[in-house]
Amino acid sequence: MQDSVTTWVIAQLRVRGTESEPDSNRGNGGSFSTFTGLSQLVRNVRSKSTHPTGPCLAAIRISNLRKTYPGGRRAVDGISFGIEPGEMVALIGASGSGKSTLLRQINGLVLADANSESVVEVFGQTVQRGGRLAPAVRERRADIGFIFQQFNLVERLPVATNVLVGLLPKVPRWRGLLGRFTLAEREQAIKALDRVGIAEQAWQRASTLSGGQQQRAAIARALVQGARIVLADEPIASLDPEASRRVMALLAEINRDLGVTVVVCLHQVEYALRFCPRVIALREGRIVFDGASKNLDPALLAEIYGSELQVQSEAGVGRQADSMFIHPPGVVS
Repeated sequence: MQDSVTTWVIAQLRVRGTESEPDSNRGNGGSFSTFTGLSQLVRNVRSKSTHPTGPCLAAIRISNLRKTYPGGRRAVDGISFGIEPGEMVALIGASGSGKSTLLRQINGLVLADANSESVVEVFGQTVQRGGRLAPAVRERRADIGFIFQQFNLVERLPVATNVLVGLLPKVPRWRGLLGRFTLAEREQAIKALDRVGIAEQAWQRASTLSGGQQQRAAIARALVQGARIVLADEPIASLDPEASRRVMALLAEINRDLGVTVVVCLHQVEYALRFCPRVIALREGRIVFDGASKNLDPALLAEIYGSELQVQSEAGVGRQADSMFIHPPGVVS
């Protein structure tokens, strides 16, 4: 049963979309009632998670990953690990530990060192090898939604249009360039916005949204994309505590309900403990912890964060973090 907000927005969508919709899409005897919606999106994601048949493939497989920047600074230093389908994993570490570089290497936004033995695979398909992108990297990226710290929305465009950008890897290029989305695709975007709680803002310019709302729009974009993996790079770094909680809860929800693999880069340890069953911690480009979040303790954090933890403690942040290890939120002791 649709609520009044969704019904109203979809009604507006029909009015705005009918004039520009091709005749072949209008007179089909039921185009308004046969759109996919979020329930179809759920089925699509779940069906993808069972394909191909045979042994279960890791959602992400990384082998001997390296990245050296000019001047010789090694941001990622020989990292290897795997993430199974449906996991929710936090990448944590001090500033400059290499976590954002690592996250961006997963979908090929950052290349590994040339001629290295570095390999990144998603669902058994190569994204990059030896610092070179795979020829079919565009198809691989269609399965990966990326949520940026600064939202990456086009501020002058309506929120719904920004969400529809998630479909660009899967529609013909000419339709993407001309913004020719079908009614089914537009209504799918509205339903995704409804899921993240901002359907009322569908036709507002993205610039009018708060930071938390813009990040929720970015999550809706990943939902419309039908991503099997969502990578989130410091998605709550610029948000207030309540907005941060809502964004992390949404990521946990799509992980739980849709089976989407989520990897989130976080600077805030408390959110990693509360929402992510597994944590991978980096220091100076190397993994220093990979395991259950409930096994993190102050001694391990001191090793992970080093002097940065001391600075936070002097600022009053450390006392709050220390208290979490007595009764960590969302973790049963």
